Amino acid sequence: MKMMTEGTPWKHILTFALPVLAGSLLQQLYNTADAIIVGRFAGEDALSAVGTTGSFAFFFLAVAIGFSSGNGVVVAQNYGAEDNEGVRRNASVGILFLMALGLASAVLGAALSYPAFKYLVDVPAEILDMTLLYFRIYAVGLIFQFGYNIFSAILRAVGDSAATLYFLLISSLTNIGLDILLVKVIPWGVAGAAIATVISQALSFVAAYIYMRVRYPLFRFSLSDYKWDSHLVKKTCVVGFPISLQLMVVSFGMTFIQRAVNGFGKVMTASFTVGQRIEMYLNLPCTAFQTTMATYTGQNVGAGKLDRIRTGLRQTLVISFLMTLVISACVWIFAPQIIELFKLSDEAAVYCLAHLKAVALINIVLSVYIPVFGVFQGTNHSLFPMIVACCALGTRVVMVYLLRYSPFLGHTIIWWNGIFGFGMGFIITWSFYLSGRWKRGLNI
Repeated sequence: MKMMTEGTPWKHILTFALPVLAGSLLQQLYNTADAIIVGRFAGEDALSAVGTTGSFAFFFLAVAIGFSSGNGVVVAQNYGAEDNEGVRRNASVGILFLMALGLASAVLGAALSYPAFKYLVDVPAEILDMTLLYFRIYAVGLIFQFGYNIFSAILRAVGDSAATLYFLLISSLTNIGLDILLVKVIPWGVAGAAIATVISQALSFVAAYIYMRVRYPLFRFSLSDYKWDSHLVKKTCVVGFPISLQLMVVSFGMTFIQRAVNGFGKVMTASFTVGQRIEMYLNLPCTAFQTTMATYTGQNVGAGKLDRIRTGLRQTLVISFLMTLVISACVWIFAPQIIELFKLSDEAAVYCLAHLKAVALINIVLSVYIPVFGVFQGTNHSLFPMIVACCALGTRVVMVYLLRYSPFLGHTIIWWNGIFGFGMGFIITWSFYLSGRWKRGLNI
């Protein structure tokens, strides 16, 4: 198990962050490949049915990521304090809590799928049945998704971020292979795609569980170790709930921006879809360093080393900025070639080129404040990143609706809104950090 409380901070941080970054990249590449397989071999309606489940599915993913991350921070703090008993107790309670949430989410997801897709998402009637079939099968896998997330969070808490990359690699390759088998070879359509997803999630869940038991004697729990402890669950919720809520707010806000995009017609919608996908790749470094800083901060809080947190953050921001700058430069230079891969119409390609060049510049701002969220999460101030996300996203939505028909920016506000939103996020984040209020209650 890797302790990040001694030695050169940036070396620990980079070693930890690279597997997280590679795993996120693998997920994005897998999602792209998955969509291609379904679209090519099951048809456009099937692709639309699978794609339209995204917003509802993301709700449950937000719960899984948020509460598992919250437990990971608590475990990291105990690990940094060299409190092995605290590590074991919080980890076992976290596993019990997340598995219960996963089971509840599976039942709730299946039960609410019809009203959610029929009335809330407003899925077209011609693909509603396929959408419901896909999601109800997908919902079975939620218990595995929650389990995988808590195992991964615990492993990251003790400094093992590389293992999650291996699990994602196994899951991704399995899913792609099963997609080809169950969608192309055996033409089961959306049902085949959903079954492939559930099986790959179950495989990553089992692999993570076996690895954790074999690799770390500390986590070889017996059934008697899984005892409910409301106090420890509360500690996980204090950190995890704001993280979950932050992700939900982001999803909700982007829905309003998407509505504004749709108002400019299907050409703009097609352009925006491609722009958003590429923008997700641009944001991978800063989110990977946010995850890394949460664990790094948690361990150093437990060890009582506040100065290492400050030093580690400074070094992280330099790395995050340089890495994002390189990726942004590549997007700027190769934007025409990237757009060509998606075979957009000439008009949509013009919009998309402007979009990509804009976000290649704007998203550099994220690299110098999103990693700071990890410090807040690692010091039990995870509510603050949610507040920043609300303010930043709220600013973006307001500016889109205020300026979308203005002579100054017009439709280009669809991609330039980040200047206002990310600028707001930068100011609020650094004001809070420099005020020192994130150190309250640390007893360091």
